[in-house]
Amino acid sequence: MGSEQGHIQLDRAVATITVGARHRSDLGDITTLAESIERQGLLQPITLTPDGVLVCGARRLEAIKQLGWDTVKVWVRSGISGTLAHLLAEQDDNVLHKPLTQLENAALYREITELMREDAERRRAATQFSSAGAGKGGGDRRKQAAGMIPGGASYATLDKITWLQNTASHPDTPDVVRAEAQAALEEIEQGAPVHPACDRIKALVKDEAARRSEDAGQAATDALAKLQSQPRKKQRRTPGPGEKDSGDMELWSPR
Repeated sequence: MGSEQGHIQLDRAVATITVGARHRSDLGDITTLAESIERQGLLQPITLTPDGVLVCGARRLEAIKQLGWDTVKVWVRSGISGTLAHLLAEQDDNVLHKPLTQLENAALYREITELMREDAERRRAATQFSSAGAGKGGGDRRKQAAGMIPGGASYATLDKITWLQNTASHPDTPDVVRAEAQAALEEIEQGAPVHPACDRIKALVKDEAARRSEDAGQAATDALAKLQSQPRKKQRRTPGPGEKDSGDMELWSPR
């Protein structure tokens, strides 16, 4: 995703916020969070789609509901894909879906983790001078994001697909590696397992790096041998004090 797109909206009615089924997991201890919000206020707004669907901040929203707030400050995030917006708005996580491919799942996963990263950065900035925490770390966010996607793939699997996609698209990737990574992604799209494909491409990356290093070392050796094989030029030595300037006063030039 590109640069963050959004704006603060003041006094959003809590009752108008749509909470999809994928945010209704175990939210942990809400009481402590509610007490913190009651003391310090809501330092970081929750994130919604332009249609009022909850994106990030399920625990904060539940805490303010416990406190009896009628309105809340929210961050409205535009630029969310239609697929993700629909997924977040679903009220029944058992609804039958057209199965998503592994690559489609990975695209959703990247979008969700990026939204969570943005939310965490805003929270960190808002709480840097307070006792409130910045929330979950990167590993927890990836696990949470993977859990929101139909299909049950782990975040480790989705991270591997993302790595393959980055390898296939990066301009510095050697052509042979790029072609093999793209072929592996096409196989995964057709249902091939992710882990063997990722391991194969990682081994290829390692072998290609070793080959390039060996080629560079050989090129340096060849260049040095060529330099050493060239005849050394003579240079005329300037006579010292009291010496005659004779034409045979020559020295081999130093290496």
